[in-house]
Amino acid sequence: MVLIMFVNKKIQMSESIILNLILALSGGAMDAYSYLARGKVFANAQTGNILLLGINLASANFNRALKFFLPITAFVLGIFTANIIRYICRERAFHWRQIAVFMEILLLAIVPFISKENNAISNGLISLACGIQVQSFQSIYGNSIATTMCIGNLRKCMDNLSKFIYSRKHLYLKQSAVYFLVILFFMIGAIVEGYLIKVLKLKAIVFSIILLVISFILMHRPIINLKESRR
Repeated sequence: MVLIMFVNKKIQMSESIILNLILALSGGAMDAYSYLARGKVFANAQTGNILLLGINLASANFNRALKFFLPITAFVLGIFTANIIRYICRERAFHWRQIAVFMEILLLAIVPFISKENNAISNGLISLACGIQVQSFQSIYGNSIATTMCIGNLRKCMDNLSKFIYSRKHLYLKQSAVYFLVILFFMIGAIVEGYLIKVLKLKAIVFSIILLVISFILMHRPIINLKESRR
């Protein structure tokens, strides 16, 4: 249904809805994993970490504050790393976003082997991977999107829905549906990860790794043809 709004348009696979939905699944899974299995720290939702950092600093609980400061720092470094990958790999055989996803896979592959006593390290690695992902994948069909957090997607979902109600232009409804799907898949990723943690414990992060491997394979088809809206 969503694809109907495009006519004879070539886009990067990294902007396709299928790839970004898979990445949203992984994003939700990573956040659920770090929160449920690694000491109630957010891998993606840095707003929550910043809030908890501030609360603990206000209470002079500096050891606990450090627990939230580290993933924030790692997330920021992930954004920086994604940009470095983009500049360095511009002329390589692989698209730079493929390199970014491959780095995510390598980072997450270390996590299952880190004990609970070293949750700070595991959360740092996951947040680093999330920072790389949020900077590397920012749009679907030219519309800005996030696969590691929901607040921006939720705002744009409702913004487009209200524009549709006012204008009756179906393009807005379809764009709203895209944002809704990304939010839904993020939540599904968290739900699946929650069940997997009960069975696989610390190794449940393998779900995200599998999803990223699938994403990496899909990106070997760099260009796809779509239909561009006439409305």
